[in-house]
Amino acid sequence: MKKDNFLRGAFIATVCIVFTKILGVLYVIPFYSIIGSKGSVIYGAAYNIYAIFLNLSTIGLPLAISKMVSEYHAIGYEYTKKKAYHLAGKIMIISSILVTLILLVFAPILAKYIINFYDFSPIAKPLGADLLALANLTEGAYLIKEITLVIRVSASAVIIVTIISMIRGYLQGMKYIQASSLSQVLEQFIRVAVILIGSYLCMRVFHSSLGIAVGVAVFGATAGAIFAFLYLRRKKKLIDDKEIVIHPEEKEITNRYLFKKIIRYTVPLIVMELVGTSFQLVDMFTVVNTLTREANFSLTDASVIMNILTTLGPKLNVIIMAISSGMVVSLLPNLTGDYVEGKIEEVKKKINKSLQLVSYITIPMAVGLSLLAVPVWTIFYGESYYGPKVFTVSIFVAIFGSIYTNFIVIVQSLSRYKTMYIALISGFLFNALLNIPFMILFHRLGLTIYHGNLFATMIGYSVTILICAIDVKRKLHLSYRKTLKNFFYTLLACFIMSFVILTVDQFLPLAGHGRGMSILITAFYSILGMFIYFGVTYLTGTFQEVLGPEVLNSIFRKKKDRKE
Repeated sequence: MKKDNFLRGAFIATVCIVFTKILGVLYVIPFYSIIGSKGSVIYGAAYNIYAIFLNLSTIGLPLAISKMVSEYHAIGYEYTKKKAYHLAGKIMIISSILVTLILLVFAPILAKYIINFYDFSPIAKPLGADLLALANLTEGAYLIKEITLVIRVSASAVIIVTIISMIRGYLQGMKYIQASSLSQVLEQFIRVAVILIGSYLCMRVFHSSLGIAVGVAVFGATAGAIFAFLYLRRKKKLIDDKEIVIHPEEKEITNRYLFKKIIRYTVPLIVMELVGTSFQLVDMFTVVNTLTREANFSLTDASVIMNILTTLGPKLNVIIMAISSGMVVSLLPNLTGDYVEGKIEEVKKKINKSLQLVSYITIPMAVGLSLLAVPVWTIFYGESYYGPKVFTVSIFVAIFGSIYTNFIVIVQSLSRYKTMYIALISGFLFNALLNIPFMILFHRLGLTIYHGNLFATMIGYSVTILICAIDVKRKLHLSYRKTLKNFFYTLLACFIMSFVILTVDQFLPLAGHGRGMSILITAFYSILGMFIYFGVTYLTGTFQEVLGPEVLNSIFRKKKDRKE
């Protein structure tokens, strides 16, 4: 195995994450047609519980492992690096065992809570079509039994998924990004294959019960994790056979010191996760009431809009957010290593390059998806009145979310924890305080009321971004001049791209097509948009600046490097 530099690692991680996200969105279409609306409710309820508890078992530790491994590897403390990894691993294993036991033992209580919560809570009902379908079902006892079974099946994945997340954190910290990223593709591919093939065989061939079919589908997470573990274990062995030399000063580093350091690195990640979740909680507690009270929306329409804002829209946004996720995988260990070694110029260069890459890729993607909102929404969810109207604006939240994630990782890599907490809390408070006022303001100005919610979210992200950007600039004496110049030319290219697409729309309409035609329309306009965007950025020199020969050679290793 070869280590990956920052740009190559970011490219590989981004491509793999985007692929897994797209696959994760696409499989839902055939899967839900196999198991039906009731099966989708059972699957969604059980899988959401599994996802929540899985997050609790890892609690931000994989990225903390990556940071610590990178830090100690950079200064040559290989023994301490291994020691920190094993200590963090023990914490994760213990937490995963506890979570598994909770899911196995308390599955009936969790299932009953889900049914009661969705049936009787006026706040939870507006979460969407699946949950509204659940509210209309009368077989409560049947659903509790089936959801209990599926939750228990999902518990089988927790420990193995936790282990592979540990190994991925270790490999990323050592800058072996390719192995870590390919394991995610393998895991997702096996998972989706088991979900689709397993549910089809259960429902259409063996005519099993709905609960068993959904249980087999959920087991896909376990099957995917097992294959990923076998792949990662083999890769990790390739770099663990070297003999470790223990430096005298390493003997003074105790487990207690390492444990405190793990906690110090993990807490900011937990706070970031909580704040991100809180953005959606603000929507859950404010949108429906504001729509019905201020704009006289019916509860049904308000519920549909709420579902689009908090569930359906974000599922498409993750395709863009995957860009920043891939950047983070490579950025954290590279920045940490360079900062520890005192390579400040390299740190500054990588910060600017990461921001340039994220904005260069995410902005045109968001603009394009916004223009193609109608056919894209039709492809994934079918025809909808409110879906494209909300998605046209909500997709831009992904740009702010991507830059937000990038800056949070940057300040964490520089150990600027105080700045991170201030930025996260400030962003959340701005979002929470402006959400209802912006919706009311938009309504009274004659604008679309629910777009006010989205602008409040973008302002919240912007506040966090601004605080982090100012602190990093002061800390490193960093100049954003080139990044801002490229940002301007990116916007110019997007404007020209939009103008051409809207002009062509007069002759080849984007709206009014079924799913099949929408796929063709989306493909045509996507190719046209890419051709215009890359052409304009090439003429302005932005393409060469952001993705020039130096960058491309870093991403795609030269032939002579391969021969060596």
